[in-house]
Amino acid sequence: MTTLSHDSDGTGRPVLLLHSTVCDRRMWDPQMVALASAGLRAVRVDLPGYGDSPVPSAPYNPADLVIETLDGLDEFAVVGSSGGGLVALEIAARWPQRVTALALLCTAGPEMTPSAQLRALWSQENALLEAGDVAAATELMVDTWVGPQADDATRAHVRVMQRHAYEVQLAAPEVDELEVPYAVEAITAPTLLISGAHDLPDFRDIAEGLTARLPVATHLPLDWAGHLPNLEDPAALNDLLLPFLTDH
Repeated sequence: MTTLSHDSDGTGRPVLLLHSTVCDRRMWDPQMVALASAGLRAVRVDLPGYGDSPVPSAPYNPADLVIETLDGLDEFAVVGSSGGGLVALEIAARWPQRVTALALLCTAGPEMTPSAQLRALWSQENALLEAGDVAAATELMVDTWVGPQADDATRAHVRVMQRHAYEVQLAAPEVDELEVPYAVEAITAPTLLISGAHDLPDFRDIAEGLTARLPVATHLPLDWAGHLPNLEDPAALNDLLLPFLTDH
């Protein structure tokens, strides 16, 4: 069994935090103390190939690895950002009896059709990485995904996490991620979907589409946010997130 690197703070009801694929579990630094102070137990995980979690040596499913890591937690809320939101959706759909609430920040979607703008970004990123220019690829990601509300320290924080992810993944052999079929309609948890006006439009469209498909869902667009609102303005995001999590 592969156990993902993780840590926690607080002693109350568990809240699982799943990071964006631009970052690692350190992106939740601004939320850890806030959640613990609100009487919740914040549990953050490094997904495979990020932070301190290596790329597995055999084909794997990220959601399965997260569930294995949470052995002993029968019920928990989930907060997922971007690519971590996609893992959160899978967990909430495959194990609906365990997920008490679901908050998705600028989430990716399971049936996502990328826009021309997003496809061009991925193409540029891949070209830079194939050319060995990890620094330029990192700057491209920081410039794209960090919104205008963020300060220089936040941009530097994201830069460190993104560069580390590239270094870990480029050094590892290619291993397939296993897809397990699921339907988002199986999700029963109350869901809060947040999108940012300064993000690529794909993620607003995903939030709107999921809001229409999930049984109890609210979409909250933020006029100040980019793709990483929990880092761009932690206090403002916490003011929205904590009431939702404590109510459910």
